[in-house]
Amino acid sequence: MQNFLKKFPTQRQRTTRVTRILTRTAYTKATTLNDNEFEYTAPFSSARLGHFTQPKPKLGNFLKQDQTLLKILQKNIPKQHYQTVEDDLLRFSERIAIEIDDLGFQCEKEKPYVQTFDAWGNRVDQLVTCEAWKKMHKISAEEGLISLGYENPKEEWRRLHQMSKLYIFASSSGLYSCPLAMTDGAATIIRRIENPTSQLLKAFENLTSRNPEEFWTSGQWMTEKKGGSDVASGTETVTVEQDYGSYRLHGYKWFSSATDSDMAFTLARVVDKQNNVIEGTKGLSLFYLETKKNDGSLNNIQIINLKDKLGTRQLPTAELLLVGTSAVRISDLGKGVAGISSMLTLTRIHNAVAACSSMRKLLILSKDYSLKREAFGNLLYNYPLHVQTLARLEAMSVSSEGLESFGGQGYIEETGLPNFLRDAQVLTIWEGTTNILSLDVLRCISKSNGQALISFKNDVDNKLSSTPSELSKEAEKLQMALKSVLQFVTKNQGNLDVLSFAARDLSYSLSRIYMGTLMIEHTASCGMSPVDMYACKRWCEQQLSLVSNQDQYSKQNSDMDKELVYG
Repeated sequence: MQNFLKKFPTQRQRTTRVTRILTRTAYTKATTLNDNEFEYTAPFSSARLGHFTQPKPKLGNFLKQDQTLLKILQKNIPKQHYQTVEDDLLRFSERIAIEIDDLGFQCEKEKPYVQTFDAWGNRVDQLVTCEAWKKMHKISAEEGLISLGYENPKEEWRRLHQMSKLYIFASSSGLYSCPLAMTDGAATIIRRIENPTSQLLKAFENLTSRNPEEFWTSGQWMTEKKGGSDVASGTETVTVEQDYGSYRLHGYKWFSSATDSDMAFTLARVVDKQNNVIEGTKGLSLFYLETKKNDGSLNNIQIINLKDKLGTRQLPTAELLLVGTSAVRISDLGKGVAGISSMLTLTRIHNAVAACSSMRKLLILSKDYSLKREAFGNLLYNYPLHVQTLARLEAMSVSSEGLESFGGQGYIEETGLPNFLRDAQVLTIWEGTTNILSLDVLRCISKSNGQALISFKNDVDNKLSSTPSELSKEAEKLQMALKSVLQFVTKNQGNLDVLSFAARDLSYSLSRIYMGTLMIEHTASCGMSPVDMYACKRWCEQQLSLVSNQDQYSKQNSDMDKELVYG
């Protein structure tokens, strides 16, 4: 020690020497030094990147982290079947965490592509998907993600089992949830046909099979170049009847999701013997087609292009040219939109389930990360502001805030987190934009002469009739908001300009009111836990009726909006 003090007389010299000794101990020498040279390897030199690495968030068991779902299942699954359902979902959640989630990420990294020609110049239009995507097909069949909804139609609770399983699967599926949505819709269409042909019966068996070798997925080909949601004027595909009642389709489908599907339903206009077609919705009929011939080649279909999209890149979405594609008409002439409506209704339910799945998964990862990420000397979990943000995500917007909860890592592709934000945007586009769906709400109200709103009110009143005193204030807010909405619609009956202008706010109002109603009903029927009650109170704090200010939909405001945007 005395020698040490003599050799390094000042405190600064001693501190420097100790630091160098510790550094040599911690790091392997990068170079061989002469005896008279000083040994020092800096912690960030060459490939030495420092001490710190951030543990990544883990998904864990999806079901165990969603107490709301467990309560819903306990409430709605018959007691004699509940344990079987819970065991299946717990097992499946483990499979998601251990196997499927990684496959979903692999689907994002290995995107589909089209091989247009073979080595000998023949046009083959072969769609190539990765092995992970193919495994998703196998898993979907094995787990009964479609068949569960059809195996015992009289046991309605099986649909809840199926949708719960899809909810657990969707956010880790690498977007395989999309073809499953259309497959479910296709099976529903066939099941509702009174006297299906043997060809359709065979298709139904494939769509609902648990055998991966027999399981089929379906497409839903509606969107064309001229219009997305406006199928009445946008559908240019025509078809000519052949012998024995078959048809040949000629057209261009501009946005065909799940291009690798085995079959599809599509709309087309029948050409009569005078080469005329009926325009508008009345001219559209529904057709069933199989995408491949018996020899495995495409059914007179050319894949013109695979879409390069903002998100859902895992999903092969193509522009397809139909050049005499063999098909079968399954609706009455001119009843195509009505024929495909059940498919659209079911895919919209899948859409909502997938959205909830992604929100839940992102929140699970955010919570786990907050228990691991340290900033300013403390874990994120211990900062009230961070926890408040996550708490608000339990009922509010999620994707953007969810990414922000990871800081810079939320913006890095290798984490897989940006997928949440990219893929979420398709949900407001795929089944029709928010404005289009809002106008659908208006049409529903108008078509039923207001009966749809009366039924809505009766349902809300019934669900809130047994509200416990602890939530009476929130129930009153919901009913006052509903009263405001009904008054607005009644006051503007016949004024299509005002109602159309207000359609978006009207739809959001009905949505917020009904969601709050369901939250109170759930809380009251599942034990009145403090957390559930708190969620109800937080939800009802927001503005529930967005149409209370009549003046905002005036002609003057409409003109000023236009001036603001285009002036």
